[in-house]
Amino acid sequence: AGFPAALVYTQTAKEDPHPDEVRIAFDGDAVLFADEAERVFRAQGLDAFQTHEADHAGRPLPPGPFKPLLEALHRLQLADDHANVPMRLRTALVTARSSPAHERAIRTLMDWNIEVDEAMFLGGLEKGEFLRNFQPDFFFDDQTRHVESASAHVPSGHVLHGVANER
Repeated sequence: AGFPAALVYTQTAKEDPHPDEVRIAFDGDAVLFADEAERVFRAQGLDAFQTHEADHAGRPLPPGPFKPLLEALHRLQLADDHANVPMRLRTALVTARSSPAHERAIRTLMDWNIEVDEAMFLGGLEKGEFLRNFQPDFFFDDQTRHVESASAHVPSGHVLHGVANER
């Protein structure tokens, strides 16, 4: 379509502490999920966002631009479970969401029949330190501040999608 899926931040120098695994981490809103909830947050604030997510907890979030990648990774994981493969694949959801908004994200993944190995609901905390501990081979996020925080520790990509990237 003439634009990148993500802009890669290249300043991260990284050793590979897990040579038999590939780890990919994703933000939720505007990456795995559409940015519907993020738009509510930006327009009406945190209380409205939490109310919106609690009211819609049973309704799956619409897919975001990286849902197909997560689906493909999940299919590879399922295939690896049935084969004797020396390389393991791990996925993580790393999101600023917290209770009660976490429920909708979890229910969405369940509705999609996709499992992630890790789910971190950080309640707005900086993502970099958490990602430093998970040590993904790559992390995708739509918000510059989260990509900058993460890229100090792990290879990261800025997903140019959603309300955070509109001018």
